[in-house]
Amino acid sequence: MRKKIVAGNWKMNTTVPEGVELAKAVVEKSAQLPENVGLIVAPPFTHLASVASVLKGSKVQLSAQNCADHEKGAYTGEVSVSMLASVGCQWTILGHSERRQYYGETDEKLVEKVKLALAGGLGVILCVGENLDQREAGKHFDVVTDQIKNVLYNFTADDMKKIIVAYEPVWAIGTGKTATAEQAEEIHACIRKVLADKFGAQAADDTTILYGGSCKPSNAKELFAQKDIDGGLIGGAALKADDFIQIALSY
Repeated sequence: MRKKIVAGNWKMNTTVPEGVELAKAVVEKSAQLPENVGLIVAPPFTHLASVASVLKGSKVQLSAQNCADHEKGAYTGEVSVSMLASVGCQWTILGHSERRQYYGETDEKLVEKVKLALAGGLGVILCVGENLDQREAGKHFDVVTDQIKNVLYNFTADDMKKIIVAYEPVWAIGTGKTATAEQAEEIHACIRKVLADKFGAQAADDTTILYGGSCKPSNAKELFAQKDIDGGLIGGAALKADDFIQIALSY
């Protein structure tokens, strides 16, 4: 049975002391969760070491929001996989729509990042999704299918055991708009089929696929009730421990 996961992407929010307090509150409240629900938090790079010490011994896992596409060297401002692993990261988010949109991150670059992350012992939360123009043009299935093929088809079924896919309807991020449960489910089902075509039905069935697009306590239950939605990649609501845990209790 595939794992239910709620991951919180803090983006560029909170100072280090604020982040530590948020992490403490999440750990404290995580005791309410059933065994089959996992929690991941992804603070900014500056917070990782401090938050790692707060999470130690808890069921909450630590993720970075990105990683470099090189192992080491003269890449000012970049943070490598080995650096992330050394401070206690277990995961990294890759291909978030904001990275694609604002920083020109391409599928080709993501292949390199995923390779480095897996080789360095990190699990990957790979984000895919269409923007509003693509959705309105009816190209959403094609866009998401291409993103999956361009990146994940370079890997193996064994690699997929360490990869979570997060579907983000880009038009619903930070806008207050949310894909309906039916819209989200049909894309999640499409993603699972694209994975099955390459890796087989079992590997696809075992892959956790998260929904990430203005998921909050008020709509999480309906979204998580869908057959192919295994949890959420949460933005704004992850900055309040009560809301974050309430979402995780929506199964």
